[in-house]
Amino acid sequence: MFFALKGERFDGNRFALQALDKGAAYAIVDDTSLPAYPRLWHVEEVLAALQTLAQTHRRTLKIPVIAITGTNGKTTTKELLSCVLATRYKIGVTQGNLNNHIGVPLTLLRMDVATQIGIVEMGANHPGEIAALCRIAEPEFGLITNIGKAHLEGFGSLEGVQKTKGELYDFLATHSGTAFYNADNAILSAMVAARNLHTVRYGAKEDAVQLTPTDTSHPFLRFSLPGYPRIETRLIGAYNTDNVLAALAVGRYFDIPASAAAEAVNACAPENNRSQLIRTAHNSIIMDAYNANPSSMAAAIENFVQLPSPNKTVILGDMLELGANAAAEHAAIIDLIAHSSLKNVWLVGRLFTQAAQNRYRCFESVDAVKACLAAAPLTGVTILVKGSRGIGLDRLADELGINN
Repeated sequence: MFFALKGERFDGNRFALQALDKGAAYAIVDDTSLPAYPRLWHVEEVLAALQTLAQTHRRTLKIPVIAITGTNGKTTTKELLSCVLATRYKIGVTQGNLNNHIGVPLTLLRMDVATQIGIVEMGANHPGEIAALCRIAEPEFGLITNIGKAHLEGFGSLEGVQKTKGELYDFLATHSGTAFYNADNAILSAMVAARNLHTVRYGAKEDAVQLTPTDTSHPFLRFSLPGYPRIETRLIGAYNTDNVLAALAVGRYFDIPASAAAEAVNACAPENNRSQLIRTAHNSIIMDAYNANPSSMAAAIENFVQLPSPNKTVILGDMLELGANAAAEHAAIIDLIAHSSLKNVWLVGRLFTQAAQNRYRCFESVDAVKACLAAAPLTGVTILVKGSRGIGLDRLADELGINN
């Protein structure tokens, strides 16, 4: 089936007949100027038709669906949870970052009669979007990773973020669902307490986690957890502890043996520029250029400061979609850096350049950084690369030796 979706710069209706010629069984369209044709199905709105089809399909599956949202860690938690549940169940899971009003329907439509559990990541940048996705996916279980400052341009404030993410809890409360939540997180605990929810708790304090300090040879997150074999992940940063614990909590609920869950977590490796540790011929690089917001940026910097490497460089790109809060949030990150031990700081983009006030090395674009690295490559350095996807820090891969 070809769904003729529309966007600001494209209209799928223009390609409907071509799709049929190239083998599509049917084309779903909403352009009334298109001719009547047996395999051309006219609907009032194509996107609404796609979403309705996905909702109907989800109901025919009659399987538990777990929804995951939050400011940071959604995709990492989704991947960890997928690894854990896949040790026993046939799962259907969000691919990549298909977590919006189009991606969620596509995720559901990929599930088939063999699927035993669905895992659906839900993203949002405006109020009401999580509620809309819940109406499509109808989750019986839900998990909010955390509440932080992101997409403030659309949400307006941290309270707006909390209200929108809380739409998942609202759906679960209304439909007798179950929420997995971090009992160490004061915001999530308050949100749960305000609703009539069945809950499953987890958390570093709750589960008596004993973190192991990182060192140069073992920079990954490691910890001990009662009842489990030693957790030795392939994830950078103590902030990933909550993501691991979330996956283990869901695994326990669905009867995954502790040994199998620990093994699955330990084997799960990040990808797609999400806190990837990459060792090149000359440097060690933490590539975290998929996205950034004030919460995740601060956590990444604080973790990087703690790494016992003598020679460190941070390359940070602007944090986008912060609206009226942009200047203050970038200034706060500069203040965090100023009070840390970091000395070699490279900043990319207009917002960080304005906030830095000539205190650090600034570049107007990624191309300027590329030229600098080409002229004077970094050697023997541990490098943190983090910024919003729109800044394009991932394009530094060649100059950093990642593709060599």
